[in-house]
Amino acid sequence: MATRHLYVVRHGMADAFGELTDVGRQQSALLAERIAALPVDAVWHSPLPRAVRSARIVGERLGGVPVREAAELVDHVPYVPTDVPPAWAGFFDGYDPVEADAEARIADALVDRFARPAARETHEVLVTHAYQVAWLVRHALDAPPVRWLGLSCGNAALTAIDYADGAAPRVLTYNDMGHLPDDLRWTGFGPGVRP
Repeated sequence: MATRHLYVVRHGMADAFGELTDVGRQQSALLAERIAALPVDAVWHSPLPRAVRSARIVGERLGGVPVREAAELVDHVPYVPTDVPPAWAGFFDGYDPVEADAEARIADALVDRFARPAARETHEVLVTHAYQVAWLVRHALDAPPVRWLGLSCGNAALTAIDYADGAAPRVLTYNDMGHLPDDLRWTGFGPGVRP
């Protein structure tokens, strides 16, 4: 049975203009070292600069693996709930039904393209954004759409999901930062106590 192995990662730390910082470049290089032993077939990335640069760093270190853009990986809000949780009210303020539908179509395209078995055994790296990582994990766990809100993701953290014919998706690891030293972990999160 062929399995599609997805290694889904959030881009490295970026500045306010969306460009990778020195920390983001280090994170991306360490991520590449972490997955270097895997038989990676392709590295896909969002069209946004922070993801493009992170994917290029990963691809360079994997030696000859194709690095390509996938528009479905773009940073967007995958689901706008009809009953917004109070803690998220300010975030969703101003989303109208037309905009919410457009966001949902992008999320559906992401799932349709990547969250399914492949015709042959594949190992693909997806360099994307926190919301897209959360959306794919939520989908793999068959959780209600609103559950993407509770899934946070660090920069260059590794999430692995397997898709095989006739089986439910398997989330093997989520938000794994084991390849990052302490001073490069927990970027991309708000302030708080960290384990």
